[in-house]
Amino acid sequence: MLSSSAAGRLTAGIRTSRALSRSLPSRSSAPRSSRLLRAPQTTSTASLVTPLLLRNQIPSLFYSTERILQLRTKKDAKSGAVLPKTIYDPSMEKENCGVGMVASLKSVASRKVVDDANEMLVRMSHRGGVGCCPASGDGAGMLFGMPDAFMRTKAKEALGVDLPPRGEYAVGNVFFPPENPDVLRDCKAIIERLTKQRGMTVLGWRPVPVDNSMLGQDPLDSEPDTEQIFIANTGAKKLSLRDFERELFRVRKMAEEEAAAMLGPESGFYINSLTSQTITYKGQLTPEQVSEYYLDIKDPSFITHLALVHSRFSTNTFPSWERAQPIRMMCHNGEINTLRGNKNWMFSRGGLMASDYFGNDTHQLLPATSDNMSDSGNFDSVLELMAKASERSLPEAVMMMIPEAWQDNHNLSDTKKAFYEYNSCLMEPWDGPAMVAFTDGRYIGATLDRNGLRPSRYYVTKDDNVILSSEIGVIPELQDKDVKIKHRLEPGKMFLVDFETQRIVPDDEIKEQVASRHPYGEWVKESMIDLERWTQETAISPAPF
Repeated sequence: MLSSSAAGRLTAGIRTSRALSRSLPSRSSAPRSSRLLRAPQTTSTASLVTPLLLRNQIPSLFYSTERILQLRTKKDAKSGAVLPKTIYDPSMEKENCGVGMVASLKSVASRKVVDDANEMLVRMSHRGGVGCCPASGDGAGMLFGMPDAFMRTKAKEALGVDLPPRGEYAVGNVFFPPENPDVLRDCKAIIERLTKQRGMTVLGWRPVPVDNSMLGQDPLDSEPDTEQIFIANTGAKKLSLRDFERELFRVRKMAEEEAAAMLGPESGFYINSLTSQTITYKGQLTPEQVSEYYLDIKDPSFITHLALVHSRFSTNTFPSWERAQPIRMMCHNGEINTLRGNKNWMFSRGGLMASDYFGNDTHQLLPATSDNMSDSGNFDSVLELMAKASERSLPEAVMMMIPEAWQDNHNLSDTKKAFYEYNSCLMEPWDGPAMVAFTDGRYIGATLDRNGLRPSRYYVTKDDNVILSSEIGVIPELQDKDVKIKHRLEPGKMFLVDFETQRIVPDDEIKEQVASRHPYGEWVKESMIDLERWTQETAISPAPF
């Protein structure tokens, strides 16, 4: 009998060739308004022999995208009838991947950051999964700091508008169900209505130019229409940057819930990112395909100061466009093995959650977790909720979700121990093994959980660039003579860049700073009851047994 990991890899090896046996008419790579295509690539007859022979021998192993959707929803796509139970279980949605980051410590936007990020991603192709069809990947993507100059040019060209100053506008990449103009119109109307209700201005939509000529049949079958929405903070009452981000968060959450109620949870409508600080380009792609597919990334004027990259190997799960990473604030290497408990606790405390900013409307941000998301998707959703709906900083939210091994740890200060003990009553650890890279535009960083089984290394160069990845050798032209600092990410430790202060903040400094903001030690002493100490203090005799 195969082990779970072996079975997962066997599934990963065969799943993407399911498109070869698709019974419905295959979707072609015919031009659409948002696509620019190159001449189709030729494929030798020999490369098709093995998949075709396998298809004839074991047809049940080759799943079409429609079949995957049936397995996820447990219902027939046409009749709606409940299907017989299969061994597929959405709760086992996990992934082991390649993760990396590139950033300018001085916040200097350059083409070098984009090129290095792409080079890093491509060199982690072995960390991503593909099937028998090598052009069908498990997923890959890149998250960038907002490329301000590029977006200004494109907004002028496509919409005829001049964007407000940086931080006063947002751009979001949105997936829409393919080739369905009615659904496209309805989904856009939802986002526009919610945006206007929150006092912000929709400047317009821009189709994102793509080249799908290199994609395999499976990603082609489910390829979404991708468009960018431009939103300005120019309402009657101008919002602060933090409140602008909060309202964008609210709009995204409400739009997704409304669209899911109208179309279903696996409809193909998905907002990759909607913020003034970052933008995400991702999909059911191989690492090599990301910059080839999204033509924006190849534009020489597309420059930025930070990037996260991710190459996905989905374990015990099916690939899809929306499950690719980076997500909205993070990307992840490993798996969350406490996921069921984490989701249950987040759901159970939903009725008690309250935000000073959102007040009685806090419920609009819930639920924070879902069985329709992978472990990384659930982690990202909770991280975003904590960082945007509360007054917590991003490093503090990460500390709560991925704490150090603080119990019986004599190397930790009392301040940090009190922080972890107090917050253990509010948030359970999301235990891996896992390495998480994260950013909100103000910070970029990474942390390794206390198990320490997903190592990564980082480099700081003499020209103040920062490189971190789950591999070494991802930037081959980097010479030792150009490196100022190199080290590994240690278990329970955090690597953090603060763009406002333009420096790397040491792990002890940021954690002591966060832990000292409130008197956690006093709160623990006043509010927590230790049963053993309580029985001693009240002189209660032990029960006779």
